[in-house]
Amino acid sequence: MNVQSLVADLKKYPGITRKKTISDVIGFFPSISHPEVLAAYGEDAAVIAHNDDVLLLAADGIMESLMKSNPYYAGYFAVLVNVNDIAAMGGTPLAMVDIISMKDEKVCGQVMKGMEAAVKKFGVPIVGGHTHPDCAYNAIDVAILGTARRSGVIYSHTAEAGDDIIMAMDLDGFFPLTLPYAWDTTTRKDAAICRQQVCLMSEIGGRGLVHAGKDISNPGCVGTLGMLLETSGKGGIVDIGRIPRPPKEDLAQWLKAYQGCGFVLACDSSRSKDVIDLYSTVGVTAAVVGKVDATKKLVLRQDGEEAVLFDFASEKITGCDPNMVPECAKRTGKC
Repeated sequence: MNVQSLVADLKKYPGITRKKTISDVIGFFPSISHPEVLAAYGEDAAVIAHNDDVLLLAADGIMESLMKSNPYYAGYFAVLVNVNDIAAMGGTPLAMVDIISMKDEKVCGQVMKGMEAAVKKFGVPIVGGHTHPDCAYNAIDVAILGTARRSGVIYSHTAEAGDDIIMAMDLDGFFPLTLPYAWDTTTRKDAAICRQQVCLMSEIGGRGLVHAGKDISNPGCVGTLGMLLETSGKGGIVDIGRIPRPPKEDLAQWLKAYQGCGFVLACDSSRSKDVIDLYSTVGVTAAVVGKVDATKKLVLRQDGEEAVLFDFASEKITGCDPNMVPECAKRTGKC
């Protein structure tokens, strides 16, 4: 698949296109400023000032298609995606609450077993929530609370032109039979290494090694990078051949994959080796794959050819552009 075909394929990938409705939903909410809210839309978690630290607040709902195809993974990923959102912000997850809506006791049991396994794996407790035992549908939603040092938060909106783009993935994983775009790196691993991988972003943030970062979620690695660049008001160029990838995995499938442990980051080139070396200590492969620039276009390069994946002057992924960043963050970069 050449780069033009690859771009055309990615542009219609539902993991990316379904994000467009985010801006429509946000538009319904009144804009209310609050001095303690340091960051919100466009981030993996809201950032709320709390003394010298911050609280990180996030939530995720599991797609209906996953609930239907594999309820166990729906429960497991309901925990994992939330833990990764806190990790992506340089934080430490503290606790979760869940909302479970069920019409089928068997499905409910599988979901709960998945959640139980993930809670044991990552050591983040579920401390409450709400149960709908008499619904006409099956659903699981989880919210999570985390914490971080205020100076160590990793934001999405603070990438700088000239930054290296780093992609980091755990290549030791597999695609479950019914989930061709979910790269599972955690269910078969010891809890100790999974927790080390989660904690590493806190160390990266605490040492001030990166300007921005996100965890690789449903849009895949280049789609997630696109969200980071969109929120930062920047563009970038990525060399597809530099993206870490298991040698036997299909390129198009890999670029669309949700990563059980995967991050995109923007950092000064003088810090790239430090970041890559840190990831290697927890079994994660990281590489510099491109550069951030001021063009507001995300360009993919492959075998000497280039194509524009997103032009944020006329296109959107989420619509969470820099205009939605709180004023304190605009003034200081990090509140």
